[in-house]
Amino acid sequence: MSRVPSSRLAAVSFTGALALGLLTGAAPAKPQTQWLSRPAEAARVARVEEGLAPISVPGETPKHLSLPQWMELYKVPGVSIAVFDQGKLVWAKAYGVKQAGGAEPVTIDTLFQAASISKPVTAMAAMHHAEKNKWSLDENVNDKLVSWKLPDNDFTKEQKVTLRRLLSHTAGTTVHGFGGYTVDAPLPTTQQILDGEKPANTSAVRVDTVPGTLTRYSGGGTTIVQQLLVDQLKKPFPRIMQETVLAPLGMKDSTFEQPLPASLAPRAATGTTPDGKSIQGGWHVYPEMAPAGLWTTPSDLARAALEMSKAAKGQSKRVVSQAMAKQMLTRQPESKSFGIGYLRNPGQDWFGHGGANEGYRALLVAFESGGGVAIMTNSDNGSRLFERIVASAISVYGWKGYTVAPEHPGMTTDLLARMKGTDVAIAWFKARKAEAPKDEKLSADILNELGYSLLREKRLDDALKLFEANVELFPQDANAHDSLGEGYVAAGRKTEGAASYRKSLELNPKNDNARKVLETLGTAATTK
Repeated sequence: MSRVPSSRLAAVSFTGALALGLLTGAAPAKPQTQWLSRPAEAARVARVEEGLAPISVPGETPKHLSLPQWMELYKVPGVSIAVFDQGKLVWAKAYGVKQAGGAEPVTIDTLFQAASISKPVTAMAAMHHAEKNKWSLDENVNDKLVSWKLPDNDFTKEQKVTLRRLLSHTAGTTVHGFGGYTVDAPLPTTQQILDGEKPANTSAVRVDTVPGTLTRYSGGGTTIVQQLLVDQLKKPFPRIMQETVLAPLGMKDSTFEQPLPASLAPRAATGTTPDGKSIQGGWHVYPEMAPAGLWTTPSDLARAALEMSKAAKGQSKRVVSQAMAKQMLTRQPESKSFGIGYLRNPGQDWFGHGGANEGYRALLVAFESGGGVAIMTNSDNGSRLFERIVASAISVYGWKGYTVAPEHPGMTTDLLARMKGTDVAIAWFKARKAEAPKDEKLSADILNELGYSLLREKRLDDALKLFEANVELFPQDANAHDSLGEGYVAAGRKTEGAASYRKSLELNPKNDNARKVLETLGTAATTK
């Protein structure tokens, strides 16, 4: 089965009329695809665009591509970028189209789903109200929850789930992320989401490890924060965010309202699958708003990051005080990689967050000096562009404290498959694995997810080549056998599919997916 982490969450609804009021800036009469703080900034825009790292195909001379060419290679319809430097927004530019196969251009005020970047923005609101109402960050959240309580168990006997732990991903709560709901599907309440009750499509949010002992990403935990804010402030969550963060910071092109009101839909980019097809209905709805419900623009994300930088320097307190901003931007003692809401990796001087909702990818990288970049895309493949854009912007603007990672072998394998074909990609991966058998980056996930991308494109023969090679290289990986089974069944080879599912189940008796598929295959599991 595909096991790409899902960092996707949803949101609660209130009136469309109010949402229109949240976004007070009307779209310009003519599509505006670029904004510059001064004419001279155009030269630096060009340098960022020209500085994207080239394609490095093994055995060939590196080849430079323009951003639109990279977008075409990865089937990314639209990209929107905002760059800020020395404490102010300096440029914004949009590329491509709002919908795959369409002609309407992305503009600088086109709305995208921010996905998990919703979390640090939510954290800003939570910390504002914690300061204003003198909430302790380290008290049991059940003391503040009213309409719903987090069930206690053996894990919470001594250590409690706290606001600090929820927002630094150390609370021990479950549910990594959310897949969202189609636009015509019934939506669960926040309490139904937290208890895993229909029509919620995720399991209950519970504590399954001692709070404070493990850093584990939990969108479910941020959903608890959503409920806490609503319980304490007695207002709909989107209104809380509008009044606390969005309006004070001038984020006029942002809303947490879910579903997105019809009045705003014309401004939204349509989500896109990895094979370049539009999401049915345009996008998914996320009633888990705090972790993934924000619709926004890169320029508005830049405004949030700039506020954090200024607050930490004591230059602004529109949302939080200097002391609180410093807490938020400091890696928490129990966390390996998070401040309060914001990612703070060891040895790195930047803060920010990434986001992945169905059909959208986004990234915010910011520096306390007041510089950084926000990137939003309407494609599941959008993240494949991020490192090149960030690295080029850093080179042009000279920001310090971000280590540009070498190209991951998964990126190289994917590029080879796109440019040279599946056989060449498999051969390269096998050779690398033989050279470095203990390299953890050369995992079964690489060929597995590439196989699924081809399976979605109905390229069954190539997908099966990848799944078969994966089982050959990783014979003890239960998920590799599960994926091969799915590929065989999709190709009508049910007997072989059943054998693969049985092997997966043998390696992992807890693989409920394999057991369910074998049950559906019935006699086809043993007879052709």
